[in-house]
Amino acid sequence: MTTFNDLGVPARIAGPLAKRGVINPFPIQAMTIAEAMAGRDLCGRAPTGSGKTLAFAIPLVARVGKGRPGRPRGLVLVPTRELAAQVSAELRQLAEPLGRSVATFYGGMSISRDQRRLRQGIDIAVACPGRLADLVRRKDVNLADVDFVVVDEADRMADMGFLPEVKRLLDATSRARQTLLFSATLDGDVDVLIRRYQRDPARYELAQTTEERDDVQHLFWQTDAAARVHVTGDVVRSVAPAIVFTRTKHAADRVARQLQRDGVGAVAIHGNRSQSQRDRALADFTEGRVHALVATDVAARGIHVDNVGVVVHFDPPATGKDYLHRSGRTGRAGAKGLVLTLVPPDKVRDVKSLQRELSLPSGVDRVALERLPTTSPPKPIVTRLPQRPHASVKPARRPSSQRRRPAAHGRR
Repeated sequence: MTTFNDLGVPARIAGPLAKRGVINPFPIQAMTIAEAMAGRDLCGRAPTGSGKTLAFAIPLVARVGKGRPGRPRGLVLVPTRELAAQVSAELRQLAEPLGRSVATFYGGMSISRDQRRLRQGIDIAVACPGRLADLVRRKDVNLADVDFVVVDEADRMADMGFLPEVKRLLDATSRARQTLLFSATLDGDVDVLIRRYQRDPARYELAQTTEERDDVQHLFWQTDAAARVHVTGDVVRSVAPAIVFTRTKHAADRVARQLQRDGVGAVAIHGNRSQSQRDRALADFTEGRVHALVATDVAARGIHVDNVGVVVHFDPPATGKDYLHRSGRTGRAGAKGLVLTLVPPDKVRDVKSLQRELSLPSGVDRVALERLPTTSPPKPIVTRLPQRPHASVKPARRPSSQRRRPAAHGRR
């Protein structure tokens, strides 16, 4: 079996990974790391949870130079604050032992903090496009020395309307840069980035195999609107941790409150929440203080959590793409998962169309709690975010048979 050493990863990086139990690369890592280490541009398409972060983090840390005040050498562009925090946490584990510094830049945080950090000098910047563009306009950062760029989840940035800003930022980096691009799709607007900013890139597309898809069970239950909260509560009590997706921010807050009244520890996360509230919600979820994270689609790409037992589409998604993004929160990296869509009577036709589009099991069944797994997976795992002191949400006590200790494994 291939190891990171076989891919030419330096011992100073492979050694610490091995101590974390990360020895054998995932397929996307095995495909891309050697060529990225050799300095080649590449674009990679892979399902969520496939190990893309480590695929670019290793070559970035191995090759990045030393930055100067206000002039970093490495840049990782990501679409959301949560993803920025998680990517930077992974990078720090690899970079800091090698004397390389990492800092994050995104909205919702003090810009004076960002300015101080840049004046001190950093080697790698992990940033959302909006905040980084603001810092460029203020002349707090100059990207001319950036010679290693990663564009992560490029399709999500296109969906969110960030591509014009991304292009302006890439135009400001060194023309001699190495550029890695990772995305769930490589067509449309993403292909424009590839053609404009990459030189003869190696192209890798990791398709999801039938076997991997079989590890995730997809259920569709017809449920009256008034019964959805009760059904969701029963599902979370049977199969937790759970991420519950709603269509609107208001609905996320309302459903979280209703689940709490139904005896289920739940917390909402969405774009109207402050960064500290979002960090707190994610920390409560990953530490097991609550068993359900109720989210809008901001979380479908921005949060990378392992060991999620079930994704509940409380509101059916608007498109097949949204269904895949949401559902990718469970069954990550080959683990088993469950996806449940609650279908109001007026949405049956739309859901059947979505099933045909995605080649999912057809039909909408009655509520059948007996079809749910009887045991829960381990506690969810996410690369730890900096946590602030706070009063946690007190969850309902779960039966002892459903409590699990955190799984001990390295994040890839």
